[in-house]
Amino acid sequence: MFTPHPATPAAPARKSAVCMCMHGEQCSSSAPGHALHLIQARLAAATPREWIDGIVEAADAEDGTILVRSLDGSAALVWSATDLASTTVEGSPVALHARWNVLAVDGARVNVARLSA
Repeated sequence: MFTPHPATPAAPARKSAVCMCMHGEQCSSSAPGHALHLIQARLAAATPREWIDGIVEAADAEDGTILVRSLDGSAALVWSATDLASTTVEGSPVALHARWNVLAVDGARVNVARLSA
């Protein structure tokens, strides 16, 4: 004999992920400037010709922005929720992925939000 189970309502889906970095925990959002998504990291690694070499011209630990000057002279202002701006030294070499907005610095790769081109 079959006994039907009551329908369990589906959990409500959120429209956006909650960003834990605002609370001092590991970031749970993969929005620009937050946690680096695995797919984003793989796409950046799969397109090596789109990396732009540059130098950190300025790093503002107060607002988390980093000004990257590429070797051809163009500048990009980027932001990351990680504490990257306070640990990055001006004059240090970096690489910025043009399409996937990944910044490589000191062997680490982070998701950045480009504030200016």
